[in-house]
Amino acid sequence: MDHAQHASDGSGHEFDTVVVGGGQAGLTIGFHLVRRLHRDILILDAHARVGDAWRRRWDSLRLFTPAKYDGLPGMPFPGDPLAFPTKDEMADYLEAYAARFELPVLTGIRVDRVGRVDGRFVVEAGERSWIARNVVIAAGGHQVPRVPAFADQLDASVQQLHSEDYRNPSELRAGPVLVVGLGNSGAEIALEVSRSHATTLAGTPGGQLPFRHGRTLARFGLPLIRFAGVHVLNGGNPIGRRVLPKAAKSATPLIRTRLAELEAAGVARAGRVTGVERGMPVVDGRALDVADVIWCTGYRDDLSWIDLPVFDEDGRLQQTRGVVRGGGTGLYVVGLDLMYAIVSATLPGMPRDAAYLARRMRRVDVPETAGVARSTSGVGVWG
Repeated sequence: MDHAQHASDGSGHEFDTVVVGGGQAGLTIGFHLVRRLHRDILILDAHARVGDAWRRRWDSLRLFTPAKYDGLPGMPFPGDPLAFPTKDEMADYLEAYAARFELPVLTGIRVDRVGRVDGRFVVEAGERSWIARNVVIAAGGHQVPRVPAFADQLDASVQQLHSEDYRNPSELRAGPVLVVGLGNSGAEIALEVSRSHATTLAGTPGGQLPFRHGRTLARFGLPLIRFAGVHVLNGGNPIGRRVLPKAAKSATPLIRTRLAELEAAGVARAGRVTGVERGMPVVDGRALDVADVIWCTGYRDDLSWIDLPVFDEDGRLQQTRGVVRGGGTGLYVVGLDLMYAIVSATLPGMPRDAAYLARRMRRVDVPETAGVARSTSGVGVWG
């Protein structure tokens, strides 16, 4: 097989490591494996372009963390370090990162199985498959939008969107809008929609930051918050071991949009949506006549495509600081929520977990012939 054929999809080649997921977690671990360990790797991503997981979010979305905490190893985030990047700026940064370090990302590949045969991992996507000594799961667990079971009982006249599909108010129908879920997504979307539609926000908030979000917090408060999240509230610290189980059961507090701001904008508050009556959502015991429902109800984990005995009786992935147990040596995970620290799924916290895993993987003997797989285009992205 010549190099051009190898670069087209990596088929017919046994890799040292296959990384499943080409977002910030996959690119970070890829940086360590390629640039520092010189491993022969392949990164598989389901999207058409690197960064598309961000591009697909709603138009006005901005990161909660300032640019100085949003860069990945070896490449600071460009621009004002105290500014909060847009989702498109984050997407373009990730694409530029993959190109700068020639990371071998194969796009448009949705992995549907990871198994093991004869001491090697097999990663399958449709009719294609790849063999690897190691596999890193960097796809995240929250992959399937979650909506109530009764959502399909709503009248056909009601347009339903999950926050994953919402882009901006112009795509909504004329008439009142119900936003379900008072987390950060629900609060930000409700505030935006309220400028053009009568808006009701249903749900119970999990509290809110005691400080106003913005440049002042980025300069003085977030360094302390980041330090605590990375170095104190983790599985290696007694305080962290007490806090993490509670955090797993608690709602995330509102960060940027405050309850007073919603009230001032005229957003009506309501309790839980409990069902459907005459084709309309039932909120606080009455049917609410609406034209649109936006479900900001989060995602459910879906790692069922890992066909290995790595889950406990409750279906949770068994891992210790990213080293997966039960699947045989060489299976790792990075970027999962609360994986090791309270910030393990965030840009400020995930790189530390990735660096730790790279150090763990350095101890594994690698054949001297192992090289670095790159595309013939020189940009390191295989689409």
